[in-house]
Amino acid sequence: MQRIFEVSPWDVATHKLDKKNKRLQESLTSLGNGYMGMRGNFEEDYSGDSLSGSYLAGVWYPDKTRVGWWKNGYPDYFGKVVNSVNYIKMNFLINGSKLDLYKDTVSDFTLDLDMKTATLKRSFIVEKDGSKVKFNFERFLSAAQKELSVQRVSFENLSDQPVDIKAISAIDADVKNEDANYDDDFWQVLEINKDSLIAETIPNDFGTPRFTSGMEAHYVTNLKEADSEVGKLETSKTFETTLQKNEVGTIEKRVIVVTSRDYKVVDDLRDAMEGIAAKVTKISYDELLAAHKNVWADRWNQSDVKIDGDTDAQQGMRFNLFGLFTTYSGEDSRLNIGPKGFTGEKYGGATYWDTEAFCIPVYLGVSQPAVSRNLLMYRYNQLDGAYINAKRQGLNGALYPMVTFNGIECHNEWEITFEEIHRNGDIAFAIYNYTRYTGDKSFVLNEGSKILTEMSRFWADRVHYSKRNEQYMIHGVTGPDEYENNVDNNWYTNFLAKWTLKYTLQILGEVTDEQAKKLDVSKDEIAKWQDIVDKMYLPYDDDLGIFVQHDGFLDKDIEPVSAIPKDQLPINQHWSWDKILRSPYIKQGDVLQGIWDFIDDFTEREKKRNFDFYEPLTVHESSLSPAVHAVLAADLHYEDKAVALYERTARLDLDNYNNDTADGLHITSMTGGWLAMVQGFAGMRVHDDGTLSYKPFLPKKWNSYSFRQVFRGRVIEVSVNDDGPHFTLVSGEPLQIEVYKKPLMLK
Repeated sequence: MQRIFEVSPWDVATHKLDKKNKRLQESLTSLGNGYMGMRGNFEEDYSGDSLSGSYLAGVWYPDKTRVGWWKNGYPDYFGKVVNSVNYIKMNFLINGSKLDLYKDTVSDFTLDLDMKTATLKRSFIVEKDGSKVKFNFERFLSAAQKELSVQRVSFENLSDQPVDIKAISAIDADVKNEDANYDDDFWQVLEINKDSLIAETIPNDFGTPRFTSGMEAHYVTNLKEADSEVGKLETSKTFETTLQKNEVGTIEKRVIVVTSRDYKVVDDLRDAMEGIAAKVTKISYDELLAAHKNVWADRWNQSDVKIDGDTDAQQGMRFNLFGLFTTYSGEDSRLNIGPKGFTGEKYGGATYWDTEAFCIPVYLGVSQPAVSRNLLMYRYNQLDGAYINAKRQGLNGALYPMVTFNGIECHNEWEITFEEIHRNGDIAFAIYNYTRYTGDKSFVLNEGSKILTEMSRFWADRVHYSKRNEQYMIHGVTGPDEYENNVDNNWYTNFLAKWTLKYTLQILGEVTDEQAKKLDVSKDEIAKWQDIVDKMYLPYDDDLGIFVQHDGFLDKDIEPVSAIPKDQLPINQHWSWDKILRSPYIKQGDVLQGIWDFIDDFTEREKKRNFDFYEPLTVHESSLSPAVHAVLAADLHYEDKAVALYERTARLDLDNYNNDTADGLHITSMTGGWLAMVQGFAGMRVHDDGTLSYKPFLPKKWNSYSFRQVFRGRVIEVSVNDDGPHFTLVSGEPLQIEVYKKPLMLK
């Protein structure tokens, strides 16, 4: 655990310029508005170690796959989110000497991410060559005008003598991706002038679209414009002033950012920038900030979670929700939620199965159903790519990718890309989860039925029938526990394959005749799918009374994680891959992931035996792991364990539990705090008949907690204190709920 920021309910703040942990500071102070985002980099150049990154939603590049040994079926490219043209760049000269916080003498440093208003503030006093200047920086990415980035910098002369200040503001296309396979520069400039720059991603050999982005800067300042310079990759303007003692200079920078996702030709990009600029340049900074704050106030009003008595837990929860809201707002069905969001390049910025398994359950509770439906439509719209993925493996139907931007697999780690096929089942579960939670069957009976049918065709072709055992099996897979590769009969994978086929058969019985005709499922297919459902092999051990993670798992030397010396944790940073594969240690919930998905379908005894066996073997080195276990622990009345796991998931990045937050935040894992509280501590369940129920408890060191939940056109407020649970219908029609199996009418 590594904590570098102060604990506060609404802020992520520090008064230390931590040069050793600069990348970690950058990750933890990232901003985004769903359309674009950036790490918490300084506006000015910093000569020390830093990962400078800003990213545009849906803008990516197919970087040619690089592997030592090419295997037939490998994807041709690895999709990567492109590090954007740097549009926030502003350097400062103090009496002709460049400001550089890595080298300069700095005092009174403050860095503050205000989560309530989604603004990033920084201030410090710098002494250079006998001069003393106080700088204040503030920036935000507008939630009211998605294409707008706003910065304001002020500088005050604290010296007795006058100080010359120059501000050099630029739009810079000379940027790189640290994770580029061949060190390519991904942008080439098409058009550049003193106020704007239009750049296009470089050509590729794979037929994927090239993206164009345009940036146009506008300024409000009390400085004098001294010069402008237009180069091949960068355009800049220089502003200057001489400040007397206690005099303040100010410069505001407003940048309009547009992309070819919305405007197909350069002329349209140019017109869009001019049109947006005509609106935002007439508005004051305070008015722009107020409009931005109003959007965030509405978000927090609908979804804020309040914890009294534990500021650590409160900060962690809000940081989780903040990360989700800055990454994805749900208006655009072309977008999804990358594991790092806008906070780093790791995982390529692409879509993983995290969205369906972990994000949709949260968005269902904190936003309107259209948001989750758009995430499902994202998969429906990429069905053609899923056909290609299955075909490349010589199989029928549709295999959704492990990693993608366009539906086609673009990840090249064989044991993950081609073996972690449980993702097909996770997508099926998300369709079911959406339908159960919202009561809306319009998706599952139309687009959803198509997805389910094509995935079922894949499963029917991927299983094989063991004549010796007279059961269907699935060999050569990787389950959610990626510390076990190329195993046979992973319980979770087999279970989801069986369940998907069963659910598809159910939905086929409910679709219209017209839709059934489109799906064209034959009687032979139906018979085969039912046979697989009836005869699927699910590993089980009678002596232990547990579902066995996969064939051979119990042959390992079973020892709990507590037996590992602490200086060897995390094992993925200390052990060889061979040693990890041979060990019994579990990266994240695998069998327990399945029990969490269908938590009401298992008996108390089944849940207890499996949790008691598998959790002590789990190292939680996947950021997705603690939340699953927190919910199950709460369900089993292991309240202290549930709280400990909540603390780990809610503060995973804030406390750098897995020693990897410097690469970027774990955005899809930021669902964990909400899941642990709402499904865990509050025991919220939605049953197949549409009944909403709760089984709450209050953690010992908390005084109370409360949250708001969107459910079928209603907003419900749940609060729990020493007196027990309290429920309020904030808006919507009356609703009967169950609390401890007792009905309660909310009016």
